[in-house]
Amino acid sequence: MPIDPPVSFDAAALMPACAEDAGSWCAVFYDWTHSDFLARSADVIVDRTVSITVIVVLAVLLRWLAHRGIARLVAGATEGRFTTMVGRVRRSGRADDAPDRSGAPPGVQRRMQRARTIGSVLRSIVSAVVLLVSVMMIMSELGYPLGPLLAGAGVLGLAIGFGAQNLVRDFLSGMFMLLEDQYGVGDIVDLGEAVGTVEAVGLRITTVRDLQGTVWYVRNGEILRVGNMSQGHAVAVIDLPVAHSADVEEATSLAGRTAAERAARDDIAGDVLETPQVLGVDKIGPEGITLRITVRTSPGRQWAVQRALNGAITDAFDDHGIPRPMLFPAGPAIQKQG
Repeated sequence: MPIDPPVSFDAAALMPACAEDAGSWCAVFYDWTHSDFLARSADVIVDRTVSITVIVVLAVLLRWLAHRGIARLVAGATEGRFTTMVGRVRRSGRADDAPDRSGAPPGVQRRMQRARTIGSVLRSIVSAVVLLVSVMMIMSELGYPLGPLLAGAGVLGLAIGFGAQNLVRDFLSGMFMLLEDQYGVGDIVDLGEAVGTVEAVGLRITTVRDLQGTVWYVRNGEILRVGNMSQGHAVAVIDLPVAHSADVEEATSLAGRTAAERAARDDIAGDVLETPQVLGVDKIGPEGITLRITVRTSPGRQWAVQRALNGAITDAFDDHGIPRPMLFPAGPAIQKQG
């Protein structure tokens, strides 16, 4: 039985036609890999690689430029270059830009914290937008259809939006709170259920520590009203109860003199912004008469001033024999039996 001669393969016959063009990408890829498929796809591979590389480089450059611009804005805000101009319009004549006892304006830390938080949010938004657009452009270069993807993303976003309404509301409320400067770290605020000092401010959560030391985590979307006791100035209110038999004019004059003298002492003089105002009789009740004095103070220092004046006026009333109201009738003394 005759045996067929072995078949000889001609390498030149298997070479793609484009590989014969010296200097072409097809020829280069065929020389590197000896793969007919890669050689025929060389032009497409190179074109798409160059396009994707350009997209990535432009995305990184755009993100870097945007972050640099945001960083410059934040630095300008924290160093006071922009807030000085804004202060001429919005805070002209307000007490919150007056230096405190340490010599620094009390609003500086608030503006720095707010500017840094907003800058962080803007950087995150820029990064997310640049990444999303870059991925979509790269997928378009690779030939993936974007229509069904965008439609699916829209449906998914709608579903997430309905399911995460509270989260979206918290973030929006936190953003507006920062932009409007409603409160900042160190402020003493009344958020309804939580009253105390703000320890941290975020886009979703505000952290408040009350007078008992309890830390409250309040969602920004649940804050319906904010009472800030640390903006601009505060007022110390001193209520002085005296008996019906007291000489109201004498008690009022004595309280005014004592409050003015005590407010001038070094320990609280830096916290008192105006001379104490004696308002006179504020309330008349069955137990006695209440006199009221008010003092404008630095933010957050109203309680210290109030305690100091209360103590000084109480001692003055005792020294001058100003009678106090008797809340409970005096009964016979009870002898302790030992």
